Amino acid sequence: MAARKDPPAPPARPLIGINAEFFNPKNGTAHLKLNAAYLDAVIAAGALPVIIPPLRKDNLAEIDALLDTVCGVILTGGADMDPRRNGQAPTAAVTPMAARREDADRYLLAKIFERKTTVLGIGLGMQQLNVFAGGTLYLHLPAENPRAMPHYDQTGAPHRHMVLIEPNTRLDEIYGAPELRVNSQHHQAVNQLGKKMRVAARAPDGVVEAIESTDPTWFCVGVQWHPEADTASALDGQIFECFVQAAVRSADELVAA
Repeated sequence: MAARKDPPAPPARPLIGINAEFFNPKNGTAHLKLNAAYLDAVIAAGALPVIIPPLRKDNLAEIDALLDTVCGVILTGGADMDPRRNGQAPTAAVTPMAARREDADRYLLAKIFERKTTVLGIGLGMQQLNVFAGGTLYLHLPAENPRAMPHYDQTGAPHRHMVLIEPNTRLDEIYGAPELRVNSQHHQAVNQLGKKMRVAARAPDGVVEAIESTDPTWFCVGVQWHPEADTASALDGQIFECFVQAAVRSADELVAA
């Protein structure tokens, strides 16, 4: 009697790195925070999330080994970048993120650009991509661009508006629609565009809502809205699926080379 063969093991899910927020309260223990919706979106897209922690400055080089194991990175939302690090004066409207997270994020961004790692920047993550590419930000839209329509609700209630997708962009290929209704909760936005970046979507008031690399071989996309959130549209799942597919293709090409 022939021995029974075990069924083949399912293929391993590709690994996707996700950076986390760092909190160090005055009266409490320092801890990390990450919206579970990012994890769920990655799982739904067929991959497995791996948290990239905000390590101390003297341990940041350890992130290199972690990047060797993932095929793509999601840069998450959070508090504001410290404007002083970008040559801008701070204002009362700016809420800087913890220095430890910003140190870790800047190191991570340097490695992403150096390696051309497949990357999806969301909210703050999109702004970081633009700044690292040499661009600038509006620190507070109501003050610096008063003609802009509301991009967040001061009461914290869900806020939505339309975005117009630029034709012949990667984002156009992903969504397949000229316009989308997206969630919106940002008070900062792209001002001057970074080098070798292009606008992929704008709000009706002209505010940049998505950017992407001009390099056709590099999936480097940033969106100002939050496609992982409960308030996202049904179409938003496509951006995670396309991101994971691009990450897997890029990793396979590196192995083949």
